[in-house]
Amino acid sequence: MVPTPSQTAVLLIAHGSRHAPANDDLHRLAAQLAGRGDYSIVEPCFLELAEPDIRAGGDRCVARGATRVLMVPYLLAAGVHLLRDLANSRDDLRRCHPGVEFRLGPALGPHPLLEQLVSERIRQVDAGEGAPAFVSSFDLAGTYTPIDRHGA
Repeated sequence: MVPTPSQTAVLLIAHGSRHAPANDDLHRLAAQLAGRGDYSIVEPCFLELAEPDIRAGGDRCVARGATRVLMVPYLLAAGVHLLRDLANSRDDLRRCHPGVEFRLGPALGPHPLLEQLVSERIRQVDAGEGAPAFVSSFDLAGTYTPIDRHGA
């Protein structure tokens, strides 16, 4: 029997950063994907340096009723983190939740859409649309306002 969409969760997995605003992109993406309605359970998590970690994210999916969890790496390449660390996390979650299927997906690249995105960024930089000027972590800490991780 194939699980219904309401039983399937998406667990988005990013590396994580000590700089909290850098992690907000994944939380926003999770909220946007959840808002689309394709999957009723969408949880963000991080390999390291940020919370929730992968185990907690997987546990949240199961607590919300998932019988199948699609582990989607928000990573560009199939390096050590994907091939070793995320595979180990998948295996750990399988042991902790034996009645739940955990599927680990591939990295984002290489993929034609990623090539298109990089080409668009090249165009933007060439047009003078560079990254923001360097700001120290100290300066950012004073202006940082966390997003609502449970709302929009």
